[in-house]
Amino acid sequence: NVTQLDLTGPAQVLSRLGDARVDVVWKTRDPVQTDSGFALLPTATLDEVRQADILCVPAGFGCTDVMQDGDVLAWLRHVGCEAQWVTSVCTGSIILGAASLLQGYRATSHWAWRDYLRLFGAEPVPDRVVFDRNRVTGGGVTAGIDFALALTAAIRGEEYARAIQLGLEYDPSPPFDSGTPEKAGPELVAKVHER
Repeated sequence: NVTQLDLTGPAQVLSRLGDARVDVVWKTRDPVQTDSGFALLPTATLDEVRQADILCVPAGFGCTDVMQDGDVLAWLRHVGCEAQWVTSVCTGSIILGAASLLQGYRATSHWAWRDYLRLFGAEPVPDRVVFDRNRVTGGGVTAGIDFALALTAAIRGEEYARAIQLGLEYDPSPPFDSGTPEKAGPELVAKVHER
């Protein structure tokens, strides 16, 4: 029940870091169902990947199941303790919190879940992208592209990141201005909560 754009947005950007390999890691190599109605195919298992330079945790409607999975949380702690960058998109930060990887860090998440970060010792920040030492968290879904470009700039420099942005023709111009609770207004926020 992963939100595919949580995973594929950052993967598309980070795959262009140069001399980089992106692995989609899960318990098995069996297809993982997304909340969009199609599956993604893992490239490696938890047992096969014991370290990473960048750990990126996506989420989606299945995040509470992952937060209760001791094997996944143990793997995240192991890999996260050694990774150069520990990152997340959307409610992936809540999963990082459950794995004790955000205690004492500033972080963000999807707006509807952001305050839950406090339960794990993190300080919720209402920004789209939050850097705190080697932790980088992105807000909801589409913020994964933004966080990945910002991380790319931190690693390879702004010009390199700007070139990736141009190559992807990432020039958001949404048809509506309702991408945050503040812009959407209380009535639309209530309807989203109802769903």
